[in-house]
Amino acid sequence: MVDCGLLQRIDTVRQFNRFYTQKIGVLHEGLLDSPLSLTEVRVLYELVHRERPVASELVKDLGLDPGYLSRILSSFKAKGLVDSKPSEQDGRQSILWLTQKGKAAFAPLNERAREEIRIMLGALSEGDQIRLVEAMQRVKELLSLPSKSKTPYLLRPHQPGDMGWVVHRHGLLYAQEYGWDETFEGLVASIVAKFIQDFDPKRERCWMAEVDGEIVGSVFLVKESETAAKLRLLLVEPKARGLGIGKRMVNECIRFARQTGYRKVVLWTNNVLVAARRIYEQAGFKLVHEDPHHSFGHDLVGETWELEL
Repeated sequence: MVDCGLLQRIDTVRQFNRFYTQKIGVLHEGLLDSPLSLTEVRVLYELVHRERPVASELVKDLGLDPGYLSRILSSFKAKGLVDSKPSEQDGRQSILWLTQKGKAAFAPLNERAREEIRIMLGALSEGDQIRLVEAMQRVKELLSLPSKSKTPYLLRPHQPGDMGWVVHRHGLLYAQEYGWDETFEGLVASIVAKFIQDFDPKRERCWMAEVDGEIVGSVFLVKESETAAKLRLLLVEPKARGLGIGKRMVNECIRFARQTGYRKVVLWTNNVLVAARRIYEQAGFKLVHEDPHHSFGHDLVGETWELEL
């Protein structure tokens, strides 16, 4: 028996696909008024935003046929856009990067892409822009969920009631795990209050992690200055640790900071928070300052970490 509801949902998804591909100009003869195809621009984009990847990474993450990618890279090399060298870890692989000519070729494409999206968003109110972006993020999260054999989780923007959860869980977990007193809960309360009162949706973000509809984590990225963002209040519930949620939330902060135009991300933590420090280090943050202090009922060593973007 045909599931009429499912058939209707399939048709709705197909209609949306047709609508959005037309809206963003993917069906134009040349993407962004250039002689390049969508796939070629995607490859250039990845080479700009990755730290010298190998071809196999692009094949996997972009879902490309290896032979097709090889032809694209050969064309780019012939035009002087891309260079490569054998990997020291695996001589069968070549490390790829954009040349100065390649970066110069990508720059106007990137600006035109930003301008097209700016024009599209400009037709909407700021509130509608935020709702559109949140809806896109939700689609991305739902379509990126792991297989049912793994515990799925998703990240979403904050909503009413979340700030109370952040304060409560920080106060309780840090008391249980580190013996910190209520002054830490007070600090967290002041941070989230300032976030809500001064929230700039264009330059700041909060992500809440959920597993099966239950909140299991949070992180904030707030404006520190015109050029620096600050990562704050990273927390993952004990029962959800080991799923990669903390690493994912930090990476989302970094991605958003880059897209927003910040030049660096800073954070303050304490040396007893070993798991969080490991995530920061793996993400590329560097320890730049240490400061012994007495806070939350304990003698601690505060640390300032920075990531240049």
